[in-house]
Amino acid sequence: MAKMKQQRAAQKLTSAQKAKAEADAKHTIARNKKALHDYVIDKRFEAGLALTGTEVKALRAGRASLSQAWVEFDRRGEAWLVGANIPVYAMGSWTNHKPSAKRKLLLHKDEIRELEFKVRDKGVTVVPLELYFIRGRVKVEIALAHGKQDWDKRESIKRREADREAARAMSEARKKMRY
Repeated sequence: MAKMKQQRAAQKLTSAQKAKAEADAKHTIARNKKALHDYVIDKRFEAGLALTGTEVKALRAGRASLSQAWVEFDRRGEAWLVGANIPVYAMGSWTNHKPSAKRKLLLHKDEIRELEFKVRDKGVTVVPLELYFIRGRVKVEIALAHGKQDWDKRESIKRREADREAARAMSEARKKMRY
């Protein structure tokens, strides 16, 4: 009985509740698929980005690329996203931004120190994985990662294909069970 009431309450959302749920949802702008192929991901972080107006407008148009991007640290204890390409905003004027400028990452000091300390190890780097809007703000998901060897890449491809084949076999078995 209580379960049915909860289901009815979930179905009867007001328009304001629906708008809030939509605003709180994560809207992906760009993903770095190459990073997931080339690196083993250890730990993920969410960072804000310091952007100008035309950069945000270009991102709202859904155009960006993280494929050649990386994170670097400076002496003042700041983290920077380098190599990310946000194309020029078409309706912008002389106030337009540079497409591949360095952009400051907004992280807590403790997170920056942790990342800097781990990057000093050989073979560890910080790569951006995803760029997205959440609650109207641009966020980037970065991760501590170390590079995969060629045999690691082949092994992950084999594992992925085996999982797909197992899922297909299970799906077909369920279909046969229905009839």
